[in-house]
Amino acid sequence: MNKLIYLFLSLTFFSCVKQELSNQFITVLGNVQDAGYPHIGCEKFCCNENFNSRTVNFVTSLGITDLVDNKSFLLEATPDISMQLKFLKNNHSSSTIIDGVFITHAHIGHYTGLMYFGREALGAYKVPVYVMPKMKLFLESNSPWDQLIDLNNIQLSEIFHNKNITISNNLEIVPFTVPHRDEFSETVGFKIIGPNKSALFIPDINKWNLWDKDIVQEVKDVDYAFLDATFFKDGEVNRSMDEIPHPFVVETLNLFKNESNEVKNKIYFIHFNHTNIALQDKNSVIDSISKLGYNFTRFGDQLSL
Repeated sequence: MNKLIYLFLSLTFFSCVKQELSNQFITVLGNVQDAGYPHIGCEKFCCNENFNSRTVNFVTSLGITDLVDNKSFLLEATPDISMQLKFLKNNHSSSTIIDGVFITHAHIGHYTGLMYFGREALGAYKVPVYVMPKMKLFLESNSPWDQLIDLNNIQLSEIFHNKNITISNNLEIVPFTVPHRDEFSETVGFKIIGPNKSALFIPDINKWNLWDKDIVQEVKDVDYAFLDATFFKDGEVNRSMDEIPHPFVVETLNLFKNESNEVKNKIYFIHFNHTNIALQDKNSVIDSISKLGYNFTRFGDQLSL
């Protein structure tokens, strides 16, 4: 059996955050950027010497589960959706394949997993897919995504900025728009509201100062904050990084440097590019940042809501 699949099915994870879970909780189902890890065609240290096939690094996604209502939801439909759904199903999913999928935007790592609901794969029936208006129009107007709609594999539900969506008796999700490279759709983050705790999920955003919200205050207002950490620092890739604006991890650290350890501990960095040193098994810089209270997400992390 393929080593990655064996480790995946045997649930052998490394450095995972594990809590004594409530009946409602979040599961990290992926932590890397759209193109995955190792990155296609990369022959550098990050994807050769540093690559560790024992560690599961799927494209960024969260699972949201309510054991009382027997429901589970996905944030993002990634190219790794088959194994992500298998993990969710084996451990804490409902009787359905999934009770709903929330999509942030139309970049490849965030929606292309929808194809596996189609006739060539699952042949699903009306899986609820929650999308903003431009994202909805994008899926309705382009193949092969429109075929998923025509064949009733998925059923689109339109969502709106700052409008709460009740997904179970105990859980709500609130979408909010964020600035990003919106070639095909708007981009949103999500606030997940549980009976006891809440979380932010912002896997893609331009620089924090371009948002009309204060990220420090937004983090203070929740219990967990999954924040865009695509790149660790400037100059990380051999191209103009102005073309791919994201908050560098070092920039986020600087914004929170004077905050308490309690606030820093709410931050869970996510959506790592293959070049990001956060993916290295042993790195003294990441170790020192973790000791300050910050968290770097790993597949299988679980957090109560």
